[in-house]
Amino acid sequence: MIASQWIQTASHWGVYEVETRDGIARSARPIAWDADPSPIIQALPAVVQGPLRVSQPFVRRGYLRHGPGRTSAERGADAYVPIEWDQAMRLVAEELLRVRETHGNAAIYGGSYGWASAGRLHHSPSLLKRFLGGFGGYVDKLGNHSFGAALAIMPYVVGSNDITGMASDWRAICEHTRLFVCFGGIHSKNAQIESGGTGAHSSVSWMRQARRAGVKFVNISPSGADLSAEFEAEWIPIRPNTDTAFMLGLAHTLIATGHADMDFLARYCTGYEAWRAYLLGETDGIVKDAAWAAQICDVDASVIRSLCERMTAQRTMLAMSWSIQRADHGEQPCWALVGLAAVLGQIGLPGGGFGLGYGAVNGIGAPRLENIPRPRIPLGRNAVTAHVPVARVTDMLLNPGKTIQYNGEPLTYPDIKLIYSCGGNPFHHNAEMRRVVESWQRPDTIIVHEPFWTPAAKHADIVLPATTTMERNDILAAELDHHWIAMKKVIDPVGEARNDLEIFGELAERLGFGTQFTEKRSEMVWLRHMYDVAVEEARPLGATPPGFNEFWETGIFRFPEPTAPFTYLGSYRADPVGNRLKTASGKIELWSGTIAGFGYADCPPHPAWIEPFEWLGSGQALRRPLHLLSNQPVARLHSQLDHSPVSRAAKIKEREPLHISPSDARTRAIGDGDLVRVFNDRGAFLASAVLDPNLRAGVIQIATGAWYDPMVPGDGASLDKHGNPNTVTRDKGTSQLAQCPTAQTALVEVERWSGATPAVTAFRVPLG
Repeated sequence: MIASQWIQTASHWGVYEVETRDGIARSARPIAWDADPSPIIQALPAVVQGPLRVSQPFVRRGYLRHGPGRTSAERGADAYVPIEWDQAMRLVAEELLRVRETHGNAAIYGGSYGWASAGRLHHSPSLLKRFLGGFGGYVDKLGNHSFGAALAIMPYVVGSNDITGMASDWRAICEHTRLFVCFGGIHSKNAQIESGGTGAHSSVSWMRQARRAGVKFVNISPSGADLSAEFEAEWIPIRPNTDTAFMLGLAHTLIATGHADMDFLARYCTGYEAWRAYLLGETDGIVKDAAWAAQICDVDASVIRSLCERMTAQRTMLAMSWSIQRADHGEQPCWALVGLAAVLGQIGLPGGGFGLGYGAVNGIGAPRLENIPRPRIPLGRNAVTAHVPVARVTDMLLNPGKTIQYNGEPLTYPDIKLIYSCGGNPFHHNAEMRRVVESWQRPDTIIVHEPFWTPAAKHADIVLPATTTMERNDILAAELDHHWIAMKKVIDPVGEARNDLEIFGELAERLGFGTQFTEKRSEMVWLRHMYDVAVEEARPLGATPPGFNEFWETGIFRFPEPTAPFTYLGSYRADPVGNRLKTASGKIELWSGTIAGFGYADCPPHPAWIEPFEWLGSGQALRRPLHLLSNQPVARLHSQLDHSPVSRAAKIKEREPLHISPSDARTRAIGDGDLVRVFNDRGAFLASAVLDPNLRAGVIQIATGAWYDPMVPGDGASLDKHGNPNTVTRDKGTSQLAQCPTAQTALVEVERWSGATPAVTAFRVPLG
């Protein structure tokens, strides 16, 4: 027997060490310097060697027998046949060539979306883009599901799309902020994760320091649990999707009481007079005062006025979670937040102004140097200019040739014949599952790289087994972190799994551009090259990373933290002429002439309240009286590791927990732990009820990421047995500006499930 050894690697959940013995991963433990590690790392050894691994290449049975396109309607219901790697690579290469020669590269969709896995080399969507770019190009996606509406609107408002950088340093908050107003809360569970990984978890500890320093938190959210009880937050249980109205009511109150900072508005902003006219009702006859906002938000007007008084009396940070903008007209709360902060006049002051995404991931607001270089593999050129907003991919597949408006321009959907997907789960992040399933039955061929039998793998034609982070070497260097971490190979690849670099390297060789793709570099040669380039880029920062061999031996390099706390827009406030914003005016824009020129009724040229397509203040609530919110899970990342023991232990009766207020449960004769059906005209899913006094009445909540598991495989209209909320969300863009997801806008009804309890089959291997 070989003695145990501990080997360092990393993931989106942080840096950890894996105990191996006899070539098997036995257990995991967090790295010693991480004071607040995520328990999810305990799930990793079990799943890496678990029964749901894709053990070798597989082809869907109907596709293997009949070829591309002839049995596409059977996706999701068909069984899979194991084949050899040589046959799999030949099938992929031949189909890529056929589609390119018959339809052109614009018929290939390579806009793979998802967090994939940590590491700068083996980031599968990046390697896919490098490969398809070398093949002649592909249709890519634009934007993201996390904060896409903000990504679209904020360049017009503050001249930047660096959404993760729109947050002041926690050190400035601890020292200067006295009131921290959170729209959407700051949920501690989200601090477990970081896209690309994190060297150490610090977000929750910074919040604790802020509370000890005397910062008072206000949680404006339908859920009191969106700010942990340890922070003693005041909870204002707002009606979902009405944050914009609440902000407008606050802004009007500041103006009406003479507390608007006119000097700030004159010097640093443009468009205030036009927005003021809207707030005062001069443009539409509706005064946006506290009483008006109270009716929409279902809170007392005195609550709005009292909060306004406290904001004017002390240094206030206005924060908004990313989840708020994932709703109909999601651009508006982003813009209204800036407008409210501008009227208050504290933008650019230490501990004041506004911030986006505090607590969304671990690194938001953490002290770090700006522009730390990251080791990277170049993506190369994409010769195809056609693209699609990430939340309109389903619509694109269903409606080739359709023209929509997007960010001021017409956009015509291409006709996709081949989807190549790596590192994501389209059956998790896309809305309205009946349309998603139908759309995935349209292309001739779907190819995926997957370590596990996920819903994406079960709806593909060719499934190639990919490695996990434990089965390869890489470097963690996340955008919001100040560490470089050596991610060392822990075990040999399971079964016949290969890493994406190898798979694409062989395909590129078969297709005639192997050297262009690989540059004749192996995994470790690539890592050394990427590291050395990043070291040279780091020298102007005054940083002195060691040579690659020393880095790989020690396993870590820490960049120094800046001595002075960062204040967002602080340099602009200090010198608005020398540090002009990259907006049309060079100032903060409260009214945008550019957006006015687009003529979008669903995105006016200033922050505005526009009724969502369905909400609790509408007549639709008579039929569907509950608003469904879907949040980040506590026991996994999105849908990653849903099959793990950690995630499955958090389920009730094998279903995802659905939180419901005790009063709403009583009305429906629902008890704690009961199996329930959540439904609307778009679909239905089963879940297990949890009676939650921290939810306002009329609101239910479920975590995202339960693997899609329809009662009838391949039928998108079928009942989901497992708790996937996207069976009831609507496939609609936020507006013509951003065309981003609206998953947080969904009215439903809930009833106690009285039928036979169907078996969950999400974690079964689909072999015939």
